[in-house]
Amino acid sequence: MKKIFIITGEYSGDIHASHVVRALRAISPDIEIEGVGGDNLKAEGVRLFSDQKKMGKVGLSLGIISDHIILGKKIVDYLTQEYKPDLVLLIDYGAFNLNISKFLKKAGIKVLYYIPPQVWASRKWRIHTIKKNVDEVLCIFPFEKAMYEKYGIKTHYCGHPLVSQLAARADRDEFFEKHNLDKSKKLVSIFPGSREFELKYLMNVFIKTALELQKKHPDLQFCISHAPNLPDNIYNKYLKKSPFPVVKGENQALLSVSDALILASGTVALEACLYQTPMIIAYRGPWLFYLIYLLVIRINHVSLPNIIANKDIVPEILQGDVRVDKISYEIEKLLYDKDYRALNISQLGEVKELLSDKNSSKEAAGVIAEFLQLNKSL
Repeated sequence: MKKIFIITGEYSGDIHASHVVRALRAISPDIEIEGVGGDNLKAEGVRLFSDQKKMGKVGLSLGIISDHIILGKKIVDYLTQEYKPDLVLLIDYGAFNLNISKFLKKAGIKVLYYIPPQVWASRKWRIHTIKKNVDEVLCIFPFEKAMYEKYGIKTHYCGHPLVSQLAARADRDEFFEKHNLDKSKKLVSIFPGSREFELKYLMNVFIKTALELQKKHPDLQFCISHAPNLPDNIYNKYLKKSPFPVVKGENQALLSVSDALILASGTVALEACLYQTPMIIAYRGPWLFYLIYLLVIRINHVSLPNIIANKDIVPEILQGDVRVDKISYEIEKLLYDKDYRALNISQLGEVKELLSDKNSSKEAAGVIAEFLQLNKSL
């Protein structure tokens, strides 16, 4: 029986990993799979060596760094001394997983990397670590394959997982009734991020913006998305000044029925793009992080729709510019300038066309199956 071990670090990676596992089970039902993940992997019958709760934290504190180092050592010891898998599948979470890959390479364990670090965006030197320690990269953006192959790295383009995983657009009337929203008003939804430091730096200005916009435009209503990976007690701490309803666990439905969105950066922007829902990106964090970001960044955009299109489609408001007046201006333009709104929606559709319609998780599972020489085909 073949054995694999999967390492994810955040909620989105857990979701993507679960889809790969499901596709792998279709090829080889008796394959043994363990890993580091969350509820989605667990639901697919994967035995969790550790969950992601400590890994999802971000920062430079000694506690966070120590947690990662200790967990990394435990994983390496377990894989090299006890479990001894035929293959380790790394998913996203670049800093942690790239460090793990060095020890796996030394131990002679085969490594595939699905959703690899975005070296095209920053810290390009990491591509040398990938070349040295990863047997094959399973990339998700169309421009990545040529880049990796230029460095002599075996690469398979799987397509972006969201293309096949994204739920159908929700029924607007049903969603509004379920959450007591006014069908006669436009809906602007706020997605303040999935990490606590993002709530700390963004939630207050987002709420102030919504209050100002609602005062100026009685035809507007607002809703706040609660990231499912954040506990209620943490989330509620930042909602004390908010009169707006909160929707938890229905991110994609909320994206699809909204008239406009105020987003922290991240994968949610690409989800919104696939629904062709107009949005703005507003993001800020600790200034030290931002200064480091400026030193290592290699591209001119932060949101995935703009990166993929290689042009300005989604307005991006960053760091010191994240203010009520600037966010309000962009949202008003998206809602009330008809020509601008139509152009924006059309351009979001162009981004969607640039992405492959491949089933990413099945593509990844097929490569893994071939690597492990499993016989049954999808």
